[in-house]
Formats: sequence, structure tokens, C-alpha cells
Amino acid sequence: MIPEPAPTVRELLSFYLEAGVDCALAEEPIDRLAELDAPPPAPRAAPPVEAPRPVAAPAVMRGEAAAPPDIAIASAREAARTAPTLEALRELMQSFEGCALKHTATRLVFADGNPQARIMFVGEAPGRDEDIEGLPFVGRSGKLLDLMIGAIGLNRSTAYIANVIPWRPPGNRTPTPQETQICLPFIQRQIELVNPDVLVTLGNPSTQTLLGTREGIMRTRGRWFDYDTGARTIRALPTFHPAYLLRSPSYKRLAWQDLRAIAKMLAG
Repeated sequence: MIPEPAPTVRELLSFYLEAGVDCALAEEPIDRLAELDAPPPAPRAAPPVEAPRPVAAPAVMRGEAAAPPDIAIASAREAARTAPTLEALRELMQSFEGCALKHTATRLVFADGNPQARIMFVGEAPGRDEDIEGLPFVGRSGKLLDLMIGAIGLNRSTAYIANVIPWRPPGNRTPTPQETQICLPFIQRQIELVNPDVLVTLGNPSTQTLLGTREGIMRTRGRWFDYDTGARTIRALPTFHPAYLLRSPSYKRLAWQDLRAIAKMLAG
């Protein structure tokens, strides 16, 4: 009887694959039948179970969950109404917990300039540079604003500058309508306390928020509005935000017309 030739390696691998063996678990073969005669291994002690550790919520969640928007808006109105001075208003805003932006910003950006000034400029919200320094309009747009007001004989010692939103939104994103409404009572009280003769809203967001219009800045710029504080009526003029003029310098001519109208109003 002629013995069958030994299978080649390729043939063995093919056999194993057909039998469902697709991986090697060890370099040396294991005799599973011998394991049946061996005593069972001692059971391993179960590892100690640690009590779950409490997970602290991030600070931003504290701010977002502080209060529903309606409650936060009412709280802001009440706090702003009770502020007798700008310094008191600043302290109230420092301790206010109703706006989540406070917990993502570096610091409060309250205002800059002369509180006794006859003119007040209001933008939308701080940017990165403002968040670092704690002052409004100190970046590229701030430098352009300084040039703009300097062209009509003003500077930061003869003007007052603030924003509708006093905390920088993360990544310079657009503030949400809820964030704007929560912060609105603070800027309204700030305008009341400064009590300027002329209010200049810089850009579309601050114009629509403070002057109650839905028209775009192209239609509102250069037009005089009445801003009612409850105690008196202030003349208000919308114009382009300096950041917009940096992106669209062709509109500087129209901004110059607005500045001349402002200078004429102050001189009148």
C-alpha cells in the first residue's frame, strides 16, 4: 500500500480555513483533552468596586442652567433698575449670573471713556482683544473708531463707548436673541445714567436692538431717531460699525457723512 504524501503547508492552511480556523492563538499547540484531567483553577478574587466619583459640571453649564430666559430677563431688569450709579451698575453686572456668556468670557467689558460726555457710542459685543483688556473697541475696529471720532474733534476723554453685550460670545459668534434680551436692560440703564445728548449706534445689531427697528443699516444709517429713556428723549444716529468699514472700505464716505451730521448736532 502506497502511503499518501504529506500535505504541503498551503494545503494545511486551506484545510484550516475551511474548518473555520482563521487565527493562531499561540506559537505552541495546546492539548485541550489533557486540560480536562487537571484540577479547576482557583477562582480569582473580584477586584474592589470603587464608588462612582461625582462629575463636576463645567462652569458654562452653571450659567446656562442658572435660570430660564424669562426669569433671567426679569432679573436683569430688576437689577439694572436698582443701580443708582454707573459704578453700582458695573458691580451688579459683575455678580449677575443670568447670562451664560459670563462663564465663557475672560472678563466683563463694561465701558470706556468719559461718563460725563455728551456723546455715547454703542456697538454689539466685545471681541478677542476687548475680552483680554476689558475695554470696548481696542482692536483693529477700535483703532478705526478712534480715527473716526478724531476726525470730528473727539477722543476717548470726550466720548463714552460701550456695547449691548458686555461679555464676549465664544469664538466671536453672533449673540443669540435671548442673550441680547438678557443684556438689554443693562445697556439701557447705562444710557440712562450717562444721559448723553447724542447716541450713536454702531452697526445693525445695536441699531435694531436699541432703536426698535427691523430695517437694515443701509436704510437706517444717517437718519435721526428719538431714543426715549423715560426721563428724556435723546437724539440717536445709526452708522456703520468700524469692523464693517474694515471689510468694506468703500462705505467710509457714507460714514464720514454720518460723522459730519453728528458734529453738527453737537455744535447746535
